[in-house]
Amino acid sequence: MNSLLNIARQSAWNRRSTLIWVVVSLALATALLWTLERLRHDIRSSFSQSVSGVDLIVGARSSPVQLMLFSVFHIGSVPQSMSMDSVNKLAQHRSVSWVVPLSLGDSHRGFPVLGTTPAYFQHFAYGDKQPLVLQQGAAFADTLDGLYEAVIGAEVARQMGYGLGQSITLGHGMHDHDHDHKRETADGNTDEHADKPFKVVGILAPTGTPVDRTVHVSLQALEALHLGWVAGTPMPGGHIPADQARKFNLQPEEVTAALVGLKSRAAVFNVQRFVNFYEQEALMGVMPGVALDELWSVLGLGENALLAVSALVALVSVVSLMAVVLAGLNERRRELAVLRAVGAGPRHVLGLLTLEGLWVTCAGVLFGVLLAHAGMALASPWLQQSLGIRLQLAAPLPTQLALAGAVLLAGLMASLGPAWRAYRLSLADGLSPRV
Repeated sequence: MNSLLNIARQSAWNRRSTLIWVVVSLALATALLWTLERLRHDIRSSFSQSVSGVDLIVGARSSPVQLMLFSVFHIGSVPQSMSMDSVNKLAQHRSVSWVVPLSLGDSHRGFPVLGTTPAYFQHFAYGDKQPLVLQQGAAFADTLDGLYEAVIGAEVARQMGYGLGQSITLGHGMHDHDHDHKRETADGNTDEHADKPFKVVGILAPTGTPVDRTVHVSLQALEALHLGWVAGTPMPGGHIPADQARKFNLQPEEVTAALVGLKSRAAVFNVQRFVNFYEQEALMGVMPGVALDELWSVLGLGENALLAVSALVALVSVVSLMAVVLAGLNERRRELAVLRAVGAGPRHVLGLLTLEGLWVTCAGVLFGVLLAHAGMALASPWLQQSLGIRLQLAAPLPTQLALAGAVLLAGLMASLGPAWRAYRLSLADGLSPRV
């Protein structure tokens, strides 16, 4: 058996100029399948671990997926607001342990700005209920003295080069502001709140979630920013200096959504029913896990399409292996006949060509896995920076191993066709091949 393996390996090596392209084709197909499966797993993991320990997300009645995407992932358009009176009523429910209001709609150089309370840093968790950790500094003070304080995510600090004490300004609306110029509205006014700069007082440790790309300020600070603004537009002559803003009532009347933690998970349906049938305004309570499942059911078609394309690429590569072996079979009939003449039986010929195809397939799969890991290592920082997706260069997933095994099995099956044809060649036919 060992001698047959060596012969198969050396035979494949002698034909390397032809087979190398088959190996490259199989490597690319394997790399594509391996990378897509890891990417699919890590995207789902990243999404599912973005919020933990939150029993309900409450907001104005809309789509559960839209509410989830905007309040947690800061993706999409701003939904309708909910009143602070409703938030306070919800906090008074006997089954509710804590409520953290969220207000979104502004940005800083393309990063979303989240208005909230210091309780956000106590109750918001990610992954396996991991709490947020301040790598530097402290949370903003929920007082008038700390009105213009901000806590930034790790990715904001890294990309912008910010440190503690940095002065930053916020922009009105979810815009991708240029780093050096303020965006102007149609009437020539700037929507950058440059008259009310914020001081960075805290930098959060990396989490691998949208928190890393978020600027956190107090709800009162957002109210101060928009004093003198109506319907998203500054009123002529309505400018109010930063110090003067502290003299106004800065308690918000509306927020975008609220994160809710319950005293007992068993009460989740009771509280959700209370929210959904709330009489004062149309609200909706969404369980994060259910909303994520709904989101993945929508994205499932895209997932399956990508895997199907990858499988077709692998199939084409395997078929090319079979085509190359079949094409070279006529040229090798005399070689196979010589082997038969020196004592090799038909089963040895069958085994030789099968093992040769298996060698080529194994080489393609191995190089494909190495190529996939190298590509993921290079792309991981970009994906983390641009999309907030953290690729885990960890042990292979069972599904990845299954896909690699499927490619190996397909290569083995593709080798059996040419091997069976060689098996049926007679010694006389090999020594005197028909033209």
